[in-house]
Amino acid sequence: MRRVPVWVPAAVLLLTVGQLAVAEWVPGIERFADKAFGARLIAYPLLMLLAPAVWWLANRRRQPRPAPPYGAFTLVMLPFLVDVTGNTLDLYDAVGWWDDFNHFFNWFLLLTGLGLLLCGSVRPSWAVVVTVCGLGAILAIGWEVGEWWTFIRHGTELDTAYEDTLGDEVLGTLGALCAGLLVARVSRSATP
Repeated sequence: MRRVPVWVPAAVLLLTVGQLAVAEWVPGIERFADKAFGARLIAYPLLMLLAPAVWWLANRRRQPRPAPPYGAFTLVMLPFLVDVTGNTLDLYDAVGWWDDFNHFFNWFLLLTGLGLLLCGSVRPSWAVVVTVCGLGAILAIGWEVGEWWTFIRHGTELDTAYEDTLGDEVLGTLGALCAGLLVARVSRSATP
C-alpha cells in the first residue's frame, strides 16, 4: 500500500470537493436538494484529511520518518468520493440497492484503510478483527446520528428512518468485519 503515489489520494480529494462544490453552488440541480451538501462541503474534506494529519503528527519527530501510507489514506478517502459520486449520478434514487451497497462497501474501504493505519502492531489476528470491526460499528452509529441530525429529523424520510438506520448500521458493521478479516490476513502475512 505504500507504493501508491501521493497524487492518488490528492485526486480523490479534489474529485470529491469538486463535486461537492458543484452540488452546493450550482442552483437548480434537484438530486442535490435537501441532502446537506453545504455541511458535506465542510465536513468531507476535513474527515478525508484527518487520517493523514494524525499520521503526520504521530510521525513528525521520527527519524528517519517512514514513507507516508498513501494507499491507506486513499482507502480512507474513497468512501467520501463514492458517496458524492452516487449523488451526482443520482444512484441513490435511481438504483434501489445503491444505499445498502454503499453502507457495506464504503465501510469496508474506510475500515480497511484505518485498520492498515492503526493495527500494524496489534496481535493476535483476532484482536485486529475485533478492533477494526468495533471501530467500524462505532463509526456507523456516529454516521447515522450525523445523517439524522443534518437532514432526516426535519426531512421527508422520517417515516422510514428507523428501519433504514438499523439496516445501515448493520451493513456498515458487516463491511467493517470484512475489513477486519482482510487487515488481519494482510498483517499476518506481512509478519516475518
